[in-house]
Amino acid sequence: MNTVRTAPATTTGRIPVFAFGMSLGLFLAITFVLCVAFDLVVPGQAMYRTWLGLIPWFDWLSWPDFAWGLAVSFGYGWYIALIFAPLYNWFAKRTAR
Repeated sequence: MNTVRTAPATTTGRIPVFAFGMSLGLFLAITFVLCVAFDLVVPGQAMYRTWLGLIPWFDWLSWPDFAWGLAVSFGYGWYIALIFAPLYNWFAKRTAR
């Protein structure tokens, strides 16, 4: 007879930092690519002025700037993950007691 064990209701899942960092970094990098593509297709609705404020040393648009924006977007995802996941895990552990 197989029994399925379930976690107690008070157990809170932990956020794995590596998985969260990779997924959030890739999400922001893909979002950057989609926004750049949108800006090129619909220049009247472009968001590139927003990118100028969010990405240091970014100038619209050359291949090195595109690569830099992609790297910085990915880095922002990792920055968020490295701060958010440990904080969440710490608070989840403390409140589960």
